Amino acid sequence: MPSAPRLSPDDASAALTALPLWSGGVDGIERTLELPSFRTAVEAISMIADVAEQLDHHPDMDLRWSRVRIAVSTHSAGGLTELDLQLARRIDALFPADHPDSGA
Repeated sequence: MPSAPRLSPDDASAALTALPLWSGGVDGIERTLELPSFRTAVEAISMIADVAEQLDHHPDMDLRWSRVRIAVSTHSAGGLTELDLQLARRIDALFPADHPDSGA
């Protein structure tokens, strides 16, 4: 399957406007979840993994007790693609800004 094209700086900036919980740019984006406990953080990773498997697109995740840092980029494209944005939107659907476990 061919890689999705890397977004331009203007497209990446516009996309981040619609993803206020994420930061980054053309090289990739990231978000940190602040969760109430270690177990909840592990469960969040599992939920994100389910979405990643559905999309066949896998983020880097870093667990630090109750904090999960999620980094998304398409390595084969050398940066941010539409697939990364799709994954970010799916993660936001699981952990929206007003969700008590969103870290927002």
